[in-house]
This record gives sequence, C-alpha cells and structure tokens, in this order.
Amino acid sequence: MSIPVPFTPAPGLLKDRVILITGASGGLGRALSLGCARAGASVVLCGRNGARLERLYDEIVQLGLAQPAIAVLDLASAHAGDYDRLAESLASEYGRLDGLVHAAALLGDRTPLEQYHVPTWCRVLHVNLTAPFILTQVLLPSLRKSADASIVFVSSGVVQRPRPFWGAYAVSKCGLEAVRAMLALELERESHIRVNSVNPGPMRTPMRAAAYPAEDAQKLPEPAAVTGAFLYLLSAQGRGIDGQYLDAQGS
Repeated sequence: MSIPVPFTPAPGLLKDRVILITGASGGLGRALSLGCARAGASVVLCGRNGARLERLYDEIVQLGLAQPAIAVLDLASAHAGDYDRLAESLASEYGRLDGLVHAAALLGDRTPLEQYHVPTWCRVLHVNLTAPFILTQVLLPSLRKSADASIVFVSSGVVQRPRPFWGAYAVSKCGLEAVRAMLALELERESHIRVNSVNPGPMRTPMRAAAYPAEDAQKLPEPAAVTGAFLYLLSAQGRGIDGQYLDAQGS
C-alpha cells in the first residue's frame, strides 16, 4: 500500500482518536496538532515551551474542536520520572493511545565532523534519537490498549541521500530509521500497532531556514501542506502500511 499524494483528510477522519505529538508548538508539530484536531482527534500537545503550548491549546479550543491536553516535557533534560509521569497521566486520562508522532527535533551544527562541537553532538542525538526511543517505550502499554495504533517517526531525506556537513542531525535520523525498522519487526505479531516514518520534505520552517539561510523560503510549502501523509497513517485508512519509510511530498 502507499499514501495518496496529495491526501485531503475527510471530516471526522480521526474522530475519537487520542494522538500525542512531540514538538507540538514547532513548525511541523504545530501544523500536525491543528490538522489532527480538525480531523476530530483529541490531541496531546507535548513540548518544552509551556506558554507556546497554551497558546496552541487556546487556538484549538477557540476553533470548537475536541479539547486537547498539554504535556510539558523538555526532551533535552527530562529524567526517567518525567517520562513515567507522562505515561501514567495519559493512561489515567484516556486509558489508551491511538497515535504517537515524534516531530520534535534539533538541527545542531552544520560543520565538518572534524570540527563538530561534542556537547552539541550529544544533545542532538539525545533529543532526536534517544528521547523518541524512551517515549515510545514508556507509551507502548497505552498503545497496546488501542484497537488501531499508529507510531510515526519524522524522518529526513538525509537518510536516503548521505550529504556532508549534516553531522549529528543526519546520524540521529539514520539511527531513528533503525529504531523504526526494528520496532516494526518486533511488533509484527501485534497487527493493531503499526510503525512507520515519514520524510516531510522541504518546508517553510525555522529549522529549514537555519539549515539553508540563502534559500528563498517563499518557494517552499507551509508545514500544513505536508501533513496529509501523517494524518493518513494515523487514520484507519493507514492500516496495512507498516515498517515503511515514506515521502510526504511523493517520491
């Protein structure tokens, strides 16, 4: 199976589904949060900036959509207890989790490996790779309680086309692809849980601007324009797609 590109979600596509999105106040994360809410989901807004999450919460409520929840979690500094409390709170509030999207990420330095700042390397690998692994692990019990659960890792074109000077970001995304593939295989007998990754492609976001400062951002699509692939995978229509790396903007 493949994702139709472009994909326009029908009203109620994610009705009654509970979906947690990390990096919810960022470019892609914010667009996904709004897209999921508009499709009927109860969205758990997860991120490190409480004030920005509250503004997004208010925006969703003002649109008359399902009331979201806020989960403040700084992936760079969170301890085991922070992850456990989030998992316990979610299980207590909803009883299950139907979707998990790992949208939080750091770019890090665009420098040669020889000159790469080691503390930055460690921070990027932790936020982009280790934290998604931990969060997925602690949330698996809630995902198992869903009749149709979908885990989506946000990938990047650098995993398919190696490039110089992408440092820890590229390494973390390649590692995340290994996690995605391994987890899908380990859960293959649990047909109600599927695991995929999506490369959103170039978008008009602050991270893209930092990576390509000379690029004309007006020529790039807004993050909202590439959310269709994610919503498809999070919906019942995505059943049957498992263990795949997919491009949101087509191949």
